[in-house]
Amino acid sequence: MAAAAGGAGGGGGGSAALGDSGAIDYSVHEAWNEATNVYLLVVLASLALLVYARRNKRRIMRIFTLPPAAETPPEPNFYDSMKKIRLRQQLEMYSIARKYEQQQQPPKQTESVQLSVE
Repeated sequence: MAAAAGGAGGGGGGSAALGDSGAIDYSVHEAWNEATNVYLLVVLASLALLVYARRNKRRIMRIFTLPPAAETPPEPNFYDSMKKIRLRQQLEMYSIARKYEQQQQPPKQTESVQLSVE
């Protein structure tokens, strides 16, 4: 019985040692599973981004092309402002000419008005 107990004890000790290595193996397997799960998530996320990029290529390109479009308006704005300045000058000259004509014309206009009243 003692031999059986020793054998059982030896077997138990052997299984305990095996159990310890089994625990180590289990932790290695658990770590491997977690790592592969992380890699799987990374791969799936990359594939999802790739599919999204292919479907929305124009939207993505529009996002990246906006800053140059935002930087280019200063040049047209410069020319637009020059056109506005020129137009303003023309309007001022026109208004000055109209005032000058009105200053030259009033006596004739009042006479014609007086004539029409009489």
